[in-house]
Amino acid sequence: MTMPNERTRAVIQTGEFLLELARDASLPERIRQDAKFLLRHYPSPDQVLLAGRIEEELDPVVSSMGPVFSSTTES
Repeated sequence: MTMPNERTRAVIQTGEFLLELARDASLPERIRQDAKFLLRHYPSPDQVLLAGRIEEELDPVVSSMGPVFSSTTES
């Protein structure tokens, strides 16, 4: 089972990976354009961590699923 901090870390690292792809001039233009397109609406690390902070503060009764993200990427 994936823990919220692991999911948070994966989402942040995916954004970093897409940014690397978008900046890598050795890649075909199509790959770089696709990465840029995906990044247009991709959440920043700060936004992901804020979502985690908000979810952690929700009443467990309201959020029966529990937090999806975490306010930290640490275990």
